[in-house]
Amino acid sequence: MDGKPPELLMHLSMKEAFGGSGGGSGANFSFSDLVLKLDCYSPKMVLSNGVWLGDNPMQYSFPLFLTQLLFISLTTRALAALLRPLRQPVVVAEILAGIVLGPTFMGRIFKTYTNIFFPHRSAYLLKTAANMGLLYFVFIVGLEIDTSILRHTGRKVLSVATAGILLPFFVTISITYTFRKHLLQQHTYNQAFYIYLGIALSITSFPVLARILLEIKLMDTEIGRIALSTAMIIEFLGWVLLAIGIAFTGSNETGGSPPPSHLIILATIVYILFCLFVVRPAVGWFFSRIPEGEVMSDMDSGTILIGVMAAGLIADLIGIHSAFGAFLYGFVIRPTPHATALIGRVEEFIKDLFLPLVFFASGFRIDLLTIHRPSHALVLIFIFLLSASVKIGVIILIAVYFGFPFLEGIALAFLVNPSGFIILGIARDKNLMEADIYAVILLLNIMMTATVTPVVTAAYKRSRKHLGYKRRNLQCSRPDSELRMLACVHKSRNVPSIISLLDLSNPTKKSPIFLYALHLVELSGHASALLIVDNACSSDSLPLTHAHSQHIINAFETYEQHAGGVSIQPITAVSPFSTMHEDVCSLAEDRHAAIIILPFHKLHTVDGGMEVIHPAIRTLNANVLKHARCSVGVLVDRGLSSAAGVNRLHHLRHVVVLFFGGPDDREALAYAWRIAEHPAVALTLLRFLAEGEAAVDQDEEYVSEFRVKFVNDESVLYVEKIVSNSEETVEVIRGLMEGERPDLCVVGRRIGASKLTTGMEEWSECPELGPIGDLLASLDCGAGVAATSVLVVQQYVGEGNLGDVAAEQAENSPTAAEGVQQYLSNHTASRGAGGAAGMGGWHGAV
Repeated sequence: MDGKPPELLMHLSMKEAFGGSGGGSGANFSFSDLVLKLDCYSPKMVLSNGVWLGDNPMQYSFPLFLTQLLFISLTTRALAALLRPLRQPVVVAEILAGIVLGPTFMGRIFKTYTNIFFPHRSAYLLKTAANMGLLYFVFIVGLEIDTSILRHTGRKVLSVATAGILLPFFVTISITYTFRKHLLQQHTYNQAFYIYLGIALSITSFPVLARILLEIKLMDTEIGRIALSTAMIIEFLGWVLLAIGIAFTGSNETGGSPPPSHLIILATIVYILFCLFVVRPAVGWFFSRIPEGEVMSDMDSGTILIGVMAAGLIADLIGIHSAFGAFLYGFVIRPTPHATALIGRVEEFIKDLFLPLVFFASGFRIDLLTIHRPSHALVLIFIFLLSASVKIGVIILIAVYFGFPFLEGIALAFLVNPSGFIILGIARDKNLMEADIYAVILLLNIMMTATVTPVVTAAYKRSRKHLGYKRRNLQCSRPDSELRMLACVHKSRNVPSIISLLDLSNPTKKSPIFLYALHLVELSGHASALLIVDNACSSDSLPLTHAHSQHIINAFETYEQHAGGVSIQPITAVSPFSTMHEDVCSLAEDRHAAIIILPFHKLHTVDGGMEVIHPAIRTLNANVLKHARCSVGVLVDRGLSSAAGVNRLHHLRHVVVLFFGGPDDREALAYAWRIAEHPAVALTLLRFLAEGEAAVDQDEEYVSEFRVKFVNDESVLYVEKIVSNSEETVEVIRGLMEGERPDLCVVGRRIGASKLTTGMEEWSECPELGPIGDLLASLDCGAGVAATSVLVVQQYVGEGNLGDVAAEQAENSPTAAEGVQQYLSNHTASRGAGGAAGMGGWHGAV
């Protein structure tokens, strides 16, 4: 032997070792034969003694394996970088890397390349590593599937999932059987080919879809959640169908007697019951041993991971594929914080090192130049297109039936596209597909996957654009309806002010508030940009980069438990500041938020000053104000949270609204409308009128409607101030702040020319707050301002004309009648100035 390959093996090629293309002995070659022949290799051929002793490292298995991993990793990353502008998922690059390094490209250009770097004797090791990666990969897939979604999912997800796999599955089987004479030659088990092809053209790969959703930032959108839930169910059904198919076809790769299907099915049922009623409670007990809040030890993690190999071995012994055993093992484990932490420990290693080998092997084993039967290729293309069309068509119809826009239906259909790469690999391993058939189907799957990101991105963006989102603001919402808010948090110091503002907004059972508390974390190092919907879980269930979110989550959850009429969903977003506004805007749009609350880029200090948190937060706020498709409020906290919320019985909080007119000021008044109904709030509406100018009808109507609503409420005060220039405006505001010292001042952003604010923009420090907001946020406005927090509101007017909306509301509103002004005048006279007593010298009435 002397470390050299035996002559009897030299006739094999690498493509034959991988079940490659071609006819003759290569087409019928099996891995069991290969392993049997490789027994004659010398055990000394594992580690090389080095080039100094004349050894060729490529003749030894371990140096050769490292070289192959290096080639695969570099080629995959290079292709991924080239395909990134086209927004292609990594799986496409991994399969293309196999084609590039395989007999199709490099093997034909360089004649000795395959014999040196990918000789047949290394096939068993590379294939074993790929199968080990597949084993742990499907275990993670099963572990990531939330069984509660499968139990409590809505009708739309169940309908899309069931129709999305069963209809194309049976269509593929039917049409393949019709064309069987054109595809199948002397195969022993024709029914096996039908089953595997049907599953491969109808299943949706949950991990591949998750990768795509993360890359195009749709993971936490409604369409992304539905697609991911659908993929969970489809993949589960696909593996069940595969187990049934293997039970009837067996694992016999070379023909022979039919498998004992009844024994395989019986053993599979016993194994499933064993996992459900023995493994599941046993693992649950194992996790319960770990004290709450403590990180799982390496020994405990290793014990669970050893179970993956045991599950794969048992599945292989009873006659089904080992991957199904690992999948079922992960599926029955309850989604506890420790299970999530376990995923975080092994996921990156498996996905970055071993998973690429799975998809690489899919591309490596084909030789595109040996597709020598055009009639087969045409038939397979027809079958694939028909199956894909059926799947896409039925999903679009179901999506439209459940009320989705047509373009969103297209996006959902392409997300849940056929991507049965792993199923195809299993079928080829079992020698159930001839090489050219496998090559054609794999290429079609690659092309289909490559179309997902461009089509989904275009369709979803156009769908969002056509929706208009034009009435997503507070003025067009009823004050007694549910208010959906998205509040951004950078540090734990932002939380008390957000909670205080939330409590001031008067959440009740009749007028509830649903808050999405978005913790924004700057992307650092090589972490992945992602959105995480945080459920109640311990700290070790979060990745290390998000562990500091737990204090923020706990604060909001504590408030939710003690407050009435409030529902809070914490979310963590990890992304660079340059694109963070995209996450904020898209999440607000998808969750139908009426207003986004942004913390000011400065925080209140103990000595009454303001300090900058992070310079990039100011740019983030400006980008959100520019791109948000709903109303936006910037909260300048100057002690709003000092009282830790509103005491409804003992402390009266004073809120002032400065109203100059325009959409932003009407939106500020709409927000203050909810605050005015709080039993522990005294609200003053200070309206500025330009001397010699008539008020805008829309402003007049909305203010009149507000006054009528609170006409009998002694805690609501209406004051008018007639001013002629910006100097008088500043003087009135200074007098109010120094005399009243309100807890919160609500004002519209008001970007535009007005003689009441002329010249104020020129010396403003923070133009993103508008002239009045910047005035209130500056330290030069007087001693009283240091204790007054500011909420600057910008209204989203939409793609339509908000004036038409307001006119429509005014037309249908009884407060728009001409008698309203007379009614208000009479009521003001009856109340007189005494109705405003105790309000620090400010006189007026609603």
